[in-house]
Amino acid sequence: MNSLFHQALQNPEKIAIVDQDNTYTYRSLTERARAIAAFLLNGKIDLNDSRVAYMVSPGFDYVSTQWGIWMAGGIAVPLCTSYPLPSLQYVIEDTGTEIILTGAEYEDLLAPYAVDPSIRFVRLSEGIPESDPFNLPTIDPNRGAMILYTSGTTSLPKGVLTTHAIIEAQISTLIIAWKWTSEDHTLCLLPLHHVHGIINVVSSALWAGATVEFMHPFDAKTLFQIFLEGKLNVFMAVPTIYFKLISEFESYSESDQRLLFSAMEKFRLMVSGSAALPVSVMEKWKSISGHYLLERYGMTEIGMAISNPYVGERRAGHIGQALPGVDVRLVDEQNAPIEPGQPGEIQIKGPSVFKEYWGKPEATAKSFTQDGWFKTGDIAVLDEGYFRILGRDSVDIIKSGGYKISALEIEEVLRKHPAIKDCAVVGMPNEEWGELISAVLVTDENLDLKLLSKWIREQIPAYKTPRHYLVLAELPRNAMGKVVKNELKALFLTVQQP
Repeated sequence: MNSLFHQALQNPEKIAIVDQDNTYTYRSLTERARAIAAFLLNGKIDLNDSRVAYMVSPGFDYVSTQWGIWMAGGIAVPLCTSYPLPSLQYVIEDTGTEIILTGAEYEDLLAPYAVDPSIRFVRLSEGIPESDPFNLPTIDPNRGAMILYTSGTTSLPKGVLTTHAIIEAQISTLIIAWKWTSEDHTLCLLPLHHVHGIINVVSSALWAGATVEFMHPFDAKTLFQIFLEGKLNVFMAVPTIYFKLISEFESYSESDQRLLFSAMEKFRLMVSGSAALPVSVMEKWKSISGHYLLERYGMTEIGMAISNPYVGERRAGHIGQALPGVDVRLVDEQNAPIEPGQPGEIQIKGPSVFKEYWGKPEATAKSFTQDGWFKTGDIAVLDEGYFRILGRDSVDIIKSGGYKISALEIEEVLRKHPAIKDCAVVGMPNEEWGELISAVLVTDENLDLKLLSKWIREQIPAYKTPRHYLVLAELPRNAMGKVVKNELKALFLTVQQP
């Protein structure tokens, strides 16, 4: 990862991190990381790919810990700060973690590992001794660097192993595509156990020599106050955050709204990802900020692969075009190229694709074609040069009555109904139809579902209309804002249908 550390040497007095009103230069970040590396090595020459798990709040300590692990030759295993102990145990045990570093606020949660003789337990609250590190190991780019876990929305989470070279490829393509420079100032409010936060925001900014400000936890009012300070010019978030910001914006007076619009209009880039962005949210955000959000497509296994252009047309409902250095194709169920305009599975090849699922050689083999293409499981169509996602084959593609139907398309239509605040569509097993289209709605009103069915039949063909509805106060989501559709399917199985 020498390239990631390179900017720290170029302008050491530049502010790298803003963390709870404290500022840290690239020099202080590098010195802290090297001290952590020396402490982890504890006299060894190299950690030799030991898995080092760390549960540290977002900010300076988080980044310096991650860099220190890499400098010492360890494989970084970031732990989600909102997970309960059983979920953390799964990651720690699955990776065979040998060292755990914890911030003060997580010491009690992880306390059972403090007495585990097979694990070295490091409390950051006890301090890392200042040291003049001896020569740190030279790390081959093809060595393991990080294990991130998939969202686990369709099965148990799998550990995704990337190398230093793979991470460099994931970052460098974004530096080119999104025009990162050392003049940028961004804000990270995304979880740092996922690609979106670690790669797209933090690592890309630091690679470019930019400044990263951290916000934890998210608060819409506080975020808008930061916007008004005028320092930020790059912002990335998930659709649910944009939805909350829109709601907060609409509660303000007209004069305050004008001030915010003026502040946001000056940003050079605003990005949405990690979940499908409803067209309605994109259009509303444009009206309140002046920005047409840049939507992109990626996964834990591949980093980012497809993006709407930084300069040029950004199409609502589309994820864009292949990023530099990334090969993308659409294929049928036999991995054969599909006819133009037909739906097919997105498959990816290139230096940014992960190495393997940790400890799961069979799952790794099944995820690649014989000629080395990674099978994403996502279905898309190439629409006049731009990819448009139809959904995930196992979750969002409903096979009903001989048709393959996109749940995302139906959700987009339902969101146009004035009484529906949010929704999700799933396919429920049915002997006659294969799967029945079923919709979960979030609404403040007492909806007449018969009138809703009549309304939606006026919008889309009858075979695409939901047969069953369920009304909830909110949709279950994971840490990245993705709806957990398997939980919704379970609810349909247990709740009496209307």
